[in-house]
Amino acid sequence: MPRFLAAACQTDFPNPKDRSEIAGRVSHMLAMIDRAVVGYGPFGTVKLLAFPEFAHAAPVYFTVEELFDKLAIPIPNEHTDRYHKKAREHGVHIQTGTFLERDDRYPGHVFNTTCLIGPDGILYRYRKTHPWIPWEVHASPHDIQGYLEDMFPVAETEIGKIGVATCYDWLFPEAIRQLALKGAEILVRVSAYMDPWGATPPMDWWTVVNRCRALENIAYVVAANQGAAAEHYPPFSWPGGSMIVDYDGRILAQADPGPGEKIVVAPLDIAALRAERDRRMGHHMLGHLRMEAYKEYRKAIYPGSLAQGQKALTIEGNNRAIAEGKKRLV
Repeated sequence: MPRFLAAACQTDFPNPKDRSEIAGRVSHMLAMIDRAVVGYGPFGTVKLLAFPEFAHAAPVYFTVEELFDKLAIPIPNEHTDRYHKKAREHGVHIQTGTFLERDDRYPGHVFNTTCLIGPDGILYRYRKTHPWIPWEVHASPHDIQGYLEDMFPVAETEIGKIGVATCYDWLFPEAIRQLALKGAEILVRVSAYMDPWGATPPMDWWTVVNRCRALENIAYVVAANQGAAAEHYPPFSWPGGSMIVDYDGRILAQADPGPGEKIVVAPLDIAALRAERDRRMGHHMLGHLRMEAYKEYRKAIYPGSLAQGQKALTIEGNNRAIAEGKKRLV
């Protein structure tokens, strides 16, 4: 398998007030894809591009009803069709920025969803498992009774096995380990990670976590972070720092910290990764897992914000569920 280039693309858009503004965001990101593929063409073949969380819309409204009425859209949609056309044009795979998604199978819920789209169409959609509670009131599949879809899909493609998780998900090693145990070789992070937990010391969680998830899962990490200026997504500032990390935790490329639209690229060598996984005896954290030892994982902690029988997510309900989860730790 030849080496190829991956591109982590960070955006700097004002947040849309309603779904009519999404198409303009998509047009801009399609142009960024052209820039990456054509501009870096003399130096390598870009085959994978990733965009950040909230690239299409952010959960800026405090109620599910407002998100549903103003920003939520079904998937597939006209925008994913445009990404598919661009993926087919260039022969690339695109990890979209997140949409706020509605699905008639789960009435009244909104998901924070990213899609992997290749030349043959949508390969998977991933719904954020760990919303940034209490503020985010879009649903986790974990919380919905009767949810039967794969919560951690991995796509087998001609450029490798790809899995994704969104922003806060990455602070839970268990979530990313699910992808690795399903064979993921490229872990994509679509994120809107704000200061002070950004890309600079002393609390550069963004950089530390990306490197740690790469080395502990022996996988590449392609991490696209939101680069929006503070006035676009108040009250937070967004540090960017989009990056690509190899399977030993080495930073291959990183955007300078700070807001602004940026594209960073680095080579991924899947053949080398596979050879290393096969050859390595020491520090093979996947092969060394003693799954049966982790008895504490067999008990439930966070009950989910719908555990009390409420029909819609609320910030108050999130707070009650957080308090209950903390009690279960004692």
